[in-house]
Amino acid sequence: MKFAIALTTAMIAAAPALADFQPVREEGNFRSLVEGRELTRFGIRLQVLPQGEIRGRGFGMQVGGRWEWRNGYFCRTLEFGGSGDGYNCQLVLRDGATLRFVSDQGQGDSADLRLRNPG
Repeated sequence: MKFAIALTTAMIAAAPALADFQPVREEGNFRSLVEGRELTRFGIRLQVLPQGEIRGRGFGMQVGGRWEWRNGYFCRTLEFGGSGDGYNCQLVLRDGATLRFVSDQGQGDSADLRLRNPG
């Protein structure tokens, strides 16, 4: 439970103004942004893979999940340690090399993750 709280806390951040971010509405555009890249933030390194998998590490623990693009939203589940985060469709916004994921179809909490080449 402590890991789930830490992961959620690290992913929810004070973020730059929304005006700098532009929505990513098309699945092809999203795929081109994340293909061969890692999403990183404070001890979190994730890959969103083309076949619908999410893999990586968060605070030294394995993170996995599934994703799909549905009606303009990134919909995913996450599993880490003995717990996880249920299915949620998220609005994706982009500002340069930063992707902002806003839960509950853009109505909930947000997490900013940097796009980086693995290495």
